[in-house]
Order: sequence, then structure tokens, then C-alpha cells
Amino acid sequence: MSLPFRRLTADAAASFIKQDGVRILDCRDPRAYAAAHIEGAERLDDRSFGGYVGQLPRDTPLFIYCYHGNASQTFASMFADFRFTNVHDLVGGYEAWEQYERIMVKPAAKAAGPIPADLADWLEAQGFARDDVNGTIENKTTPVMRAARLGDAAMTAALVNAGADLDARNADGNNALWLACFANDPATIEVLVEGGVDVDNQNDNGATCLMYAASAGKTEAVVQLLKAGADVLLKSADDYTALDMVANEECLHLLRAVEKAVKAEQQKAA
Repeated sequence: MSLPFRRLTADAAASFIKQDGVRILDCRDPRAYAAAHIEGAERLDDRSFGGYVGQLPRDTPLFIYCYHGNASQTFASMFADFRFTNVHDLVGGYEAWEQYERIMVKPAAKAAGPIPADLADWLEAQGFARDDVNGTIENKTTPVMRAARLGDAAMTAALVNAGADLDARNADGNNALWLACFANDPATIEVLVEGGVDVDNQNDNGATCLMYAASAGKTEAVVQLLKAGADVLLKSADDYTALDMVANEECLHLLRAVEKAVKAEQQKAA
């Protein structure tokens, strides 16, 4: 059965939204929208939906996106039910859009000069090409992910200095920081944080490094992530926060204290 709207991949969407008159609608939560959104996007939620339906001509080109491409389909169907005839949504959501932008807008990081022999030797020993600090092996694992998984802070730093791409995600949607948390190595985590890694990256299940570290009882990693400003209020695809997943008492107290402080600040700002 065909859908009453069209689903667009990120590259097709990039062309579509350049057309005149397209209304771009972001149905993520206000905080995610405020942090980053597609240029020209407007917020869409259950309350604002009626306003769009009441004001827009039925042939208005609409482009709707959410986090991962699920909620956007619901809203697209709702618009179609109200006889809108030019409705589109984004396959894979804003996560797919960010990946598209990294590929199309931000060139892959390159080493500033020839790769040192010791680093080239390490790359080869780990199954990577000797001359590519951003190559991949199984599960889309990059060299910096491998070094992080090993808890090798010195090699992680060498790779960062050689141009390793800290925005890279493996086949599960995890970045190098997740692997450093697996190793529970504070020094490696610090190298990645100082290098600019995304502390709040959400993988294919919406889980963050803080959620993983809390659920696995990786206390040292939790401490480092909180110091780096990890968002304790983010929720997974199953609607759980890191505090909901916590596995030991130390992490429980840490997360409760930070969550309390964050909510207090939010109340002051409201």
C-alpha cells in the first residue's frame, strides 16, 4: 500500500527544500530544535499542527523531519488526511541529515603531513591501511575508535593530532567516546573530549555515552562525562534517561545530584 506522502533521503531532501515556497517543519522537542536545526525550519508539535492546517493552502510543499524518521511519518500522514497534496518527510530524520552534511559539507579530516612510522605500524597491526587515519574495518570501526576501545590514550591522542575524524560513527551509531567509556579509561575520554568529540551523540537506539556508562556501572567514565557537560536529561528511543538505567550506587548519587541542579536551573530560567 502506497503512502499518501513521499519519503525523501537526505540528498533528495537537500534539493527539494531549495524550491520556492517549501515549509520545513521540525517535530523534535524544543531543546533539540534550539540546539540545531535545518536552516529555515519551523517547530511543529501537536499544538501548532492545527495552526498550519488552518492557515496553509493544501498544495503547500511541506517537508517534515524528526529525530530518526518515525514521528515525521505520523505528522505527514496527518497532513495528508487533511488533503495536503505535496507532503514529504525525511528518511532517517535529523540524524541522517547530520550525516549527509558531514559528507557533503565538511571534508573528511586529513593528516597535516606524512603519517609517522610508528603510527603507520600501529594502523597496519590493527588491520587498517597504513596511510589512512580515517579508514574503517568491520562494523565501520575507525582507528580512533579502536584506540579508544583499547583504552590507549597515547594512541588516541596521536590519531587526533593526525586528523582522525571524531564525528565518525560505527555501524551502531556510536562514536569513539562510547568505546572509550567501554574501556572506562578517564585519560582516553579526556583526550576525546578535548578534541571536540560529541559528548551527547545518540546512537541508533537513542542511547548516549552517559546512558551506557551509567547502565554498565562505569563510574570513572560517568564522572568524566559529567565533567564534560553530558546531558543527563536526554532520553533514549525507549524514553529512558541515564538515571533510569543506572547500575550502581555511586553513579546513582552522581546523576541525581546533576539532574537536580539542571532542573533547578531550568526552573530559574522559566
